[in-house]
Amino acid sequence: MAVDVIMPQMGESIFEGTITKWLKKPGDKIARDEPLFEISTDKVDAEIPSPSAGVLREIKVNEGQTVPIQTVVALIDAAGAPSQSAAPAPAKPAPAASAPASAEAAPAAKPAASKPVPTPAAAPGPAKGPAPTVAPSPAQPSRQNGGDKIRSSPLVRRIARENQIDLAQIPGTGAGGRVSKRDILAATEGGATAPAAPAIPAPSSAPSRGALEVGVPRERMYFGHYEVQPMSNMRQKIAEHMVLSKRVSPHVYSVEEADVTGIAKLRANAKEKFEKESGTKLTFMPFFIRAAVEALRAFPTVNSSVDGTNIVLHKECNIGIAVALDWGLIVPVIKNAEEKNFFGLARAVTDLAERARSKKLKPEEVTESTFSITNPGVFGGLFGLPVINQPNVAILGLGTIEKRPVVIDDAIAIRSMVYLTLSYDHRAVDGAVAHQFMGHVKHTLQDWTESIF
Repeated sequence: MAVDVIMPQMGESIFEGTITKWLKKPGDKIARDEPLFEISTDKVDAEIPSPSAGVLREIKVNEGQTVPIQTVVALIDAAGAPSQSAAPAPAKPAPAASAPASAEAAPAAKPAASKPVPTPAAAPGPAKGPAPTVAPSPAQPSRQNGGDKIRSSPLVRRIARENQIDLAQIPGTGAGGRVSKRDILAATEGGATAPAAPAIPAPSSAPSRGALEVGVPRERMYFGHYEVQPMSNMRQKIAEHMVLSKRVSPHVYSVEEADVTGIAKLRANAKEKFEKESGTKLTFMPFFIRAAVEALRAFPTVNSSVDGTNIVLHKECNIGIAVALDWGLIVPVIKNAEEKNFFGLARAVTDLAERARSKKLKPEEVTESTFSITNPGVFGGLFGLPVINQPNVAILGLGTIEKRPVVIDDAIAIRSMVYLTLSYDHRAVDGAVAHQFMGHVKHTLQDWTESIF
């Protein structure tokens, strides 16, 4: 008998997914729960296991295509079933599924290298979906349009609210007429407001605006010898997320320097014992997380989000840790970090990083962050000024730890020093609070007292 392989729903707010890679080809044998294909959604990339043992009979959705959840993407001849089994009943995707799917296939097109200016159809494909770590804001009441409720995500409603755009005036191109993030970004770029005309002309095959198009004439990009590499699904989402953050949050930056000689010596002396007893490598990251959590508890405004004219103060410290991948960047979240001891933080960092690199994260593990930390120092960076991870109002950047000569009690000493940077949203956080926050982080690191065992 034939078994349908469907596009799974990887979270409550996820309604479509993009197949990025098939791990099997038609005719291959496959075991139950063996990885069958890889998908990329609005929140996470993941490997999807086979629902049945057997032989992969047919692939219905090609790599690079985006389809609604519950769409049949392949057929498997279950183990022991006759190969001539009848074809299954057709899938029941949402009524508007075919148009978005064909539109999302556009990234496959590439401009010819011999032409200095490509045609519009050769531009990189459309961006999709909300960013990985955007937590939902309070839902805006659904408006009525011809008696039908407008379908949209919390992020789309928030963008509409902040830009005073009436969702009833935006034709949705998502599954079942859903207003997608691409639709709302196109509306904001087009200057649509609540009283605007209901039509926002944007053919489904047209490239997305806002995140990927920044108003630079194409002839300034395509000249001489060049190669065009379409953005991956993850890269498109990162682009959208970064542009959205810079558009929404007025970024301000503070820089601090901390003496972490004591922590460096503690780590050097204890790392072998720590790994032997815990099975987890002792890195510097848990020290910085603990220092950040203590500072967030002292200055709760930094652990907040902005919703219109409201500041949402989060009671939990959910720390997003930026993890660099070979194919992009993802920010898994350590939930309730304030409740974990040092060992718990160390284990959580290692576990999330390993599963991020092996595409084993769950959607809920990359959402609901309240504060983020990024570590360009691991690549040798002196310090960085990172973009805020929405809907957070601040992100801590860690520079490389290196020995430098410093003056202590009028004498020159060699100490292990690190630059710390804070990018913060000036709508919620003022400079005085930011510097007090950084001072708290600095003193926690320099006067470390917590046991690591």
